[in-house]
Amino acid sequence: MGRISTLVLIGVGAFFIALAPLMKFWAAGKIISAPANQWGVTRLEAKGAQYFSTQDLKVLTADLDVIVTTRGDVKEADSDRVVWDEATVVNDVTNHRPQIVISDRRSAFDKYTGVGMNCCGVNISKTPVTLEGQIYKFPFDTEKKTYRAFNSTAGKAFDAQFVREDTVDGLPVYVFEQTVPPTKTETRSAPANVLGMTGTAMVQVDRWYDGKVTYYVEPTTGSPVRQDQQRHEVLKTQDGVERSPAFVADVKMTDRTVGDLVAQAKDGKSKMNLLRNIIPLVLLIVGVALVGAGVLLGRRAPEAGA
Repeated sequence: MGRISTLVLIGVGAFFIALAPLMKFWAAGKIISAPANQWGVTRLEAKGAQYFSTQDLKVLTADLDVIVTTRGDVKEADSDRVVWDEATVVNDVTNHRPQIVISDRRSAFDKYTGVGMNCCGVNISKTPVTLEGQIYKFPFDTEKKTYRAFNSTAGKAFDAQFVREDTVDGLPVYVFEQTVPPTKTETRSAPANVLGMTGTAMVQVDRWYDGKVTYYVEPTTGSPVRQDQQRHEVLKTQDGVERSPAFVADVKMTDRTVGDLVAQAKDGKSKMNLLRNIIPLVLLIVGVALVGAGVLLGRRAPEAGA
């Protein structure tokens, strides 16, 4: 019986010792991932924004309230990817104009790295799109380097360069900046006189967007906890002449949204520390203790028999 107990202790201890590095370097990375059943509401605001009102056929200046709702499509998720649907509503608070912009997009991305995947009907406002780069998050253990990040307004990925370390509500973050060059996003028709031109005939105008996006990323989880957008969208006629602002604003997450995202990042960081460090260390300590106890019991057994 003593010999059996010795072998059991040593066997279980050796199993725990072998399990510790497996948990730290492999299992934790498979357990921690973006959720398939994502549900969240993000609020942003823009003070003193300018936008072309299709209702008034002129440029208005206003404070804007932006509401972004994100929902995971669990049916389309698998072992490697998640699929999230997003709806954005922009409200003009100053002029009491609700829903001046309504848009949606569908994204699929690797649930471990955050890199876009092209499947499952990904689109922007029902128009198919090719996804590349980071979509909603950066990789776990984000590095101080340049990443490609998808810009949904331009419908393309651009470099997001690491620029500095910072803190957001006391949480250490990496800051990345993405500069988007002038990019044509759509073509439509408008009355010439609305654009400051003579006559009332309809003319074609192109919408051009450029801007800068600043990401504040908690590096362990890769979760953005704050995002600032400098948006500069204008209307140009086919001769390349800028005729009117379309949407010019500095859009920032509200303090409440930032606080919620910081709390989620802190919780995720704690869980990753538990899976990567605390549990493997406990397994290692218990394993060594069991092996030691088994060896000690094995040495005492012959003495007891003598």
